[in-house]
Amino acid sequence: MNRSHRTILTALALAIGLSAAACHPEFKPKVLAANPDALFAASLKKLQGHQWDDAARGFDELTHDLPARDPLLPLSYYYLGQAQDKNGDHLLAAQSFSRIAEAFPDDSLADDALLASGRSYAKMWRKPQLDATYGTQAEQTLQELVSLYPDSPLVPQANAAIARLDEMFAEKDLQTGEHYLRRRAYDSAIIYLKDVVRLHPNAPAARKANLRLLEAYRAIRYTADARDLCDAMLKSYPNDREVRDQCGSASSAAASTPHT
Repeated sequence: MNRSHRTILTALALAIGLSAAACHPEFKPKVLAANPDALFAASLKKLQGHQWDDAARGFDELTHDLPARDPLLPLSYYYLGQAQDKNGDHLLAAQSFSRIAEAFPDDSLADDALLASGRSYAKMWRKPQLDATYGTQAEQTLQELVSLYPDSPLVPQANAAIARLDEMFAEKDLQTGEHYLRRRAYDSAIIYLKDVVRLHPNAPAARKANLRLLEAYRAIRYTADARDLCDAMLKSYPNDREVRDQCGSASSAAASTPHT
C-alpha cells in the first residue's frame, strides 16, 4: 500500500471513532453518499467491526459514486472485496478484487488484489471431483499476478497457491482415469492418466497415475508401451518399492502379467 493510501487511511481513522455514528443502529450508505470521506470512514468501521454486510453495502456505494481518479476508489474496491469474501460471497469478492487490476494496473494494491481474487476463486473449488471452472479461474488470476508483477513480494505466495491448484487438477484427472479403469474403459482411462503425467509431472498424483497407466497398458496388452513406461518409472522413482514390484527391471516389463 503506497503513501497516499496510508495518508488517506490515517486521516479517515479519526472519523471512525465519532460517537455520533455509533448511535445509529441502521446503516444507510445513501444518506452518507454526499460525503464520500464520511461514508468511507463509516464503512471501514463496519469492516473492522466484522459487520460484513453493512461494510459491503457502504463500499459498494462508494464504487458507484466516486470519480474514476479518486484515490479512495481502488481502496473501496479492495475493502468491498474483503467484506464480500468474509460474508461468504466469494465470486463477488473475486470480481471486486479483479476490478482493481483491470482499472488501476499501476496502483500499489493491484498485486494484492490479484492474489486476493485468486484465493477467492479457489475457495469455490474445494474438492477435485467438483466442477473445476473456478479452479481454472483462480489459476489464471494467480498466473496473471506472476506475469504482470514479477517483482512483487507476493509472487511466492501466488506460486504456492498455483502449486496447490495444480495438485487438485492432477487429482481430478487421476480420479477420472481410475473411474474409467474400474469400468474397463481403457482407452478413456489412458487419456486421463496420460494427462496427469504430462500436465502435472510434479504433483503427487503423477506417481499413482503412472502405476494405473501401467495397469491399463497391461490389461489391453500394450506390451511396448508398458515396457517404455516401466523404463521411465524406474528412472523417476528408483527407490519406490511399488514401482520395483510392478516393473522389476526394464527388461521384465513386457513379460509381466496384467495387474488385477
